[in-house]
Amino acid sequence: MAAQHSYEQFADTNVDPVVRGFLHQAASANGDGLVLAHGAGSNAQAPLLVAVAEDLTGRGYVVLRCNLPYRQERTQGPPRPGDAARDRDGLKNAAAVMRKLAPRRVFLGGHSYGARQATMLCAEEPGLVEGLLLLSYPLHPPRKPEQRRVQHLPKLETPALFVSGTRDPFGTIDELADALRLIPGRTKLMVVEGAGHDLKVKKALEGAEIGQRIGDGFEEFFGSRPDGVVLPSN
Repeated sequence: MAAQHSYEQFADTNVDPVVRGFLHQAASANGDGLVLAHGAGSNAQAPLLVAVAEDLTGRGYVVLRCNLPYRQERTQGPPRPGDAARDRDGLKNAAAVMRKLAPRRVFLGGHSYGARQATMLCAEEPGLVEGLLLLSYPLHPPRKPEQRRVQHLPKLETPALFVSGTRDPFGTIDELADALRLIPGRTKLMVVEGAGHDLKVKKALEGAEIGQRIGDGFEEFFGSRPDGVVLPSN
């Protein structure tokens, strides 16, 4: 089981939208940082985000779990259609904050809605971050496979690791694999057998275990050495 690492509440009120969330500082920092955003009905304290943050902090990453602007305004409920652009602005501000904390590489990602907004932001602004960690990307609404959310993917050049369960109603593994072919940047699809949209697996890969598996996949895809040399991964 992964060790528990301390974190603290974080806020940067000098930007608009304000960046708020929870900051995990690594005891032995490797110079890399990750911003994680939550899903549509959740917040920065989602167990999946905590598990991933705990694991990567143990590997030397600084991790910021941020509450998106819509969640800062309303403690419950999903985002409204008009919230998305401001939420992306919030993610952009969070990435800028992380640049001050992680001098080597900055990664952006999140779960579901947070993952989608991260891809849209990076499609709009190539080079904003060095990579994306996308947990349960919501390819389409449940039972509506014809409504695929792929319009921006042909513009996505940022390297991206997708993590998805085989029981996710927001997109099958085959559907996701097909969508990834639209992306010009380097991609990989990491499959979690038996997991649903929350990436939980019955009797296995709970909590710290799923965090460790995602952390292993993250380092395999984005590989690095302590001296700052980035290793290629296939």
